Amino acid sequence: MGVYIIAEAGVNHNGNIDLAFKLCDAAKEAGADAVKFQTWKTEKIVTKLADMASYQQDNILNKTQSQFDMLKALELSYDSFIKIKEHCKDIDIEFLSTPDEEESLEFLYKLGLPFIKLGSGEVTNLPYLRKVGSLKTDVILSTGMSYLSEVEIAYRTLLEYGAKSVSLLHCTTNYPCPIDEVNLTAMQTLRNAFKCKVGYSDHTLGIEIPVAAVALGAEIIEKHFTLDQNMDGPDHKASLNPLQLKLMVSSIRNIEKALGDGIKKPNKSELIISEVVLKRIVAKAHINTGDILNENNLTVKRSSEGIKASMWDFVVGHKANMNYEIDDPIKL
Repeated sequence: MGVYIIAEAGVNHNGNIDLAFKLCDAAKEAGADAVKFQTWKTEKIVTKLADMASYQQDNILNKTQSQFDMLKALELSYDSFIKIKEHCKDIDIEFLSTPDEEESLEFLYKLGLPFIKLGSGEVTNLPYLRKVGSLKTDVILSTGMSYLSEVEIAYRTLLEYGAKSVSLLHCTTNYPCPIDEVNLTAMQTLRNAFKCKVGYSDHTLGIEIPVAAVALGAEIIEKHFTLDQNMDGPDHKASLNPLQLKLMVSSIRNIEKALGDGIKKPNKSELIISEVVLKRIVAKAHINTGDILNENNLTVKRSSEGIKASMWDFVVGHKANMNYEIDDPIKL
């Protein structure tokens, strides 16, 4: 299987199920493997007086509302997610959603997701990680805002409590993420440290960083997208539009093809070209039958016939078995 591409709809449905359906359609049209949302009960994840993150406040119109009120307006019902999953089945794209608390975790688990995708905010949430692990399913964990030591505890906890496998996504939790904060090679640090499948959850503007991540070996890419970057909401401005998402997917697929199998060998087209490009041994001067072939009467040039230049040491010292004129290919 190639790179698994998750089109992160997140909360860009703005609390509207019809908009969620359209996001699923756009993800399918772009060629993504899955479309992912976020599922929560607001009362279970945030206090009523919690401040908004700076990026949230910057990106919404109502800057005086609390984080609780903002999330409540974006919350979709469980019934809505059942309908969204059915729509995804109808259009043949995998439905995913990140559970942000235990009730939603149990709901999504019973809904039959292929794996549980956890956000970076859960890296240090040991009770929750233990619960997720006990479900004995595959887990993908984003690792923003965390030290390697914290990732190790989370990784070991999930496996210790029963997770079938754990994949790790490097991530910088900032929307949008500045280029100089990406630290993309940390993804390779995760692979080297835990010998697991790794990938990248991207919050930069544009598509170049996730494409670069694939070139560095990412097996999973997660990227936010929206139908309109000018919509009101915390994540729209840092998300791709549908055309950009499609370009990202096609670029990743091209990088996959370009990476190849890692075996250094000429491909079929090169073998054909090599017949007229690689150098061969030819006569540098007139050679008579019986003359000793040497540096004075031999040279190498592009030629459609003759012995390859790599055989130079074998040819030098032999007697010519025929007459040669300048540029005639040498034959033994």
